[in-house]
This record gives sequence, C-alpha cells and structure tokens, in this order.
Amino acid sequence: MKSLKGQLLLASTQLVDPHFSETVILLIEHDDQGAFGVILNRLTNRTLGDIWGHLSDEINRPINLGGPVKGPLIALHCHAPLAEAEIFPGIYLAAHREHLNQLMRFEQRDLRLFSGYAGWGPGQLEKELTHGGWIVEPAKKAYVFHSANNLWEQVGKAVTNRVFASGAQIRHMPDDPSLN
Repeated sequence: MKSLKGQLLLASTQLVDPHFSETVILLIEHDDQGAFGVILNRLTNRTLGDIWGHLSDEINRPINLGGPVKGPLIALHCHAPLAEAEIFPGIYLAAHREHLNQLMRFEQRDLRLFSGYAGWGPGQLEKELTHGGWIVEPAKKAYVFHSANNLWEQVGKAVTNRVFASGAQIRHMPDDPSLN
C-alpha cells in the first residue's frame, strides 16, 4: 500500500454522506492502521475566542470543522520549530498546547485551526477509493490555506485539467474549456 499522507481527497459526486459531501480533505496520516485527515473547506460557527479567549489576542480567528470525529485542536501552519509533524514539504501540524499558544503569538495568515478530524480504520479508505468515493489530488500550500468557500470547485478544476491534459497530451488547458 502506498501512503497517501500529504495528499488531498476530493469528495466525488457519488459520495452522499452529508459529513463529506463536497469536501476536500488533507490526509495527515495514512498507513496500514488506517488514515486521518482534516476537512479544509468547512468552517464552524466557533472562533478561537470561544475556546481560548483568555489565552489569545486572536479571538476572532475562525475554527474549521476538521471532521465528524471529536479530537484536539489542530493547527496547520508553516513554522517548522513549532511542529509535531511535517505533513508535506513546508506544511506542519501542531496540536500540543505549548505550540498552539506560541503560534497564536505570530502574525501569520498561513495558519488554520481545526476542531475534530476525519478518520478511517484499516482498509476503509482504500475501499472507499475503489468504489469511487474520493479522488486523490496532490496537495499544495495554496489549497491548505485557501478560503473554505470554493475550494471543492477549485480542486475539482485542477483534477479535470490534469486528467484532460494527460489523456489528450495537451500542453495548455484554458481555465474554462467550455469557452473554446
């Protein structure tokens, strides 16, 4: 099994589970024991102030819904010294309270906070991939820190362009091929 750690999962239109419909997930871990990641394009109605108001000046920083499984507050960021893991080159994860506190002190726009996560048991993600529930796409920093509102469409366009370009050996794909 090839690990998909650091890759994106784009929910296909066949995936009807309301927790994952039209989602983009960054896989944080994927091995024989299962997989877990965070949904990049779902905001909660909570802010950091709701959780840590007395500890942070960033009280209005939004919290993203990482997935339906409850878990610790997770940060994705670009500051290696405050990371517990590197997800893909230049993108790091922090969940320890000391790291999160220090990250909140930096003036960073490349920082996203997540409450909860998406998880799969051994073989479960592979089965969902085989049944067409997810499309795998390479992750990019721009996707991780993209505003949540149209990320599914943006990643979908990238997948479409990649598939068309590789199948037809096209060197340049216009942003909207329907305009040709």
